[in-house]
Amino acid sequence: MKKIFLIAFLLISILINVKAQSKKEIYLFAYFKSNGEDGLHLAYSKDAYQWKALKNDQSFLTPIVSKDKLMRDPCIIRGADGLFHMVWTVSWKDKGIGYASSKDLITWSTQQFLPVMEKEAGTRNTWAPEITYDGKTKTYMIYWASTIEGKFLETASKEEDGYNHRIYFVTTKDFKSFSDTKLLYEPGFNVIDASIVKNDNKFVMFLKDETREPAQKNIKIAYSDNLVGPYTKASAPITGNYWAEGPTAVKVNNQWMVYFDKYREHKYGAIISPDLNMWTDVSDKIALPKGLRHGTILSIKEKELKKLIAQ
Repeated sequence: MKKIFLIAFLLISILINVKAQSKKEIYLFAYFKSNGEDGLHLAYSKDAYQWKALKNDQSFLTPIVSKDKLMRDPCIIRGADGLFHMVWTVSWKDKGIGYASSKDLITWSTQQFLPVMEKEAGTRNTWAPEITYDGKTKTYMIYWASTIEGKFLETASKEEDGYNHRIYFVTTKDFKSFSDTKLLYEPGFNVIDASIVKNDNKFVMFLKDETREPAQKNIKIAYSDNLVGPYTKASAPITGNYWAEGPTAVKVNNQWMVYFDKYREHKYGAIISPDLNMWTDVSDKIALPKGLRHGTILSIKEKELKKLIAQ
């Protein structure tokens, strides 16, 4: 009897362990290399620290929209409709962004050019777009950084070609019709690379203070009760004494983990926090594919990873 009980106990333990393993998060890093000419690159990790490039670090999707045909700063989210939705920077100087969707991250819809800044006279660029979903309103918000000539002159600088960004946005429920473009965040300084996640009942915006004189070039945080704002004043820097950009955040074992590009040092950094206040640098614990540049992290399923590995 004892032997039967022991066997049953062992079988139950194995089943519980298998179930737990099947639910374990798999993280996917969507990124670009070089100037973004060859398109979308993907890497995966099972612990969010050690990453391995997929498809021998070859492109999964070649960019075809806009005159420059680039695919920089890719942002992918899993939508409420089950599809993966992606936006990206198509050009250094265009007035729109790229968009495509996929069921499996392998076969993508026809790439579209979304002219989100075409009505804004004097727009110089449309950089680093991202998507965040609001479950309460069932709405997606697409947001990016743009410089509009003649605006926010109080923070204008002649450095770095005179770029002076603010964060703008549109909303959509179906990626077919879009709201008018509006200003999302004006923190009183040159700001780019916004990335918004939900934390409990608040939306958390990670952002880069792009101020050149005196140089900031660091990552800060702002908060809002609503996805479309208003957002609070930016926090003190959460990154260290180096230039950082392109933050992307993911929750790992009940801790927030923020990856960012230490672009002057040509390497990536990462910090973790249990509460978004106290941060610990874990840059020496991460390993990423060589040449990985600005992107975003999302979670995928084991069966989805197997299909990607088979490519």
